Formats: sequence, structure tokens, C-alpha cells
Amino acid sequence: MKRKDRFIQFFAMTGILLLSVRSLGQKYRINDLEEDNAALKEEQEELVNRMNYIKQSLIAEAAIEPTGAFASRIRRLFGDDS
Repeated sequence: MKRKDRFIQFFAMTGILLLSVRSLGQKYRINDLEEDNAALKEEQEELVNRMNYIKQSLIAEAAIEPTGAFASRIRRLFGDDS
């Protein structure tokens, strides 16, 4: 009977150990995902800024053109009513 009790105790302790290791792995995975999320947000902001710069540059360059046709097309393309 003692052997059976020890086996059950050993089995339970092994299960608890495995659950603890799994929880620890999930904790580090969550940390990694949070870091990835922050990096992606930063990259998105940089891309939005870059797109806005390109848009403003195109609008400024189109404004130089004497006929105004290019500027009109650029405004329609970007949805600007200004």
C-alpha cells in the first residue's frame, strides 16, 4: 500500500512540476509577445510618418506644376479637398 501511495504522490508532484514549467514558459512567451507588439507599433508609426512625408512631398511638387492638373489628380488620389 505504501508503494501505491508513493507512486501517486510522485505522479502528483511530477504533474505539478510540469505545470510550473509550462506556466514559466508561457510567462516568457507573453513577455516576448509584448516586446514584439511594441516593436510593431513603433514600426507602424514610422511607416505612417514616412507615408505622410511622401504625400506632402508629392503635393508640394504637384503645386509647382503650372497647369494644376497634376495637383488636382494628387488631391483626388489622397482624398484631400483643400
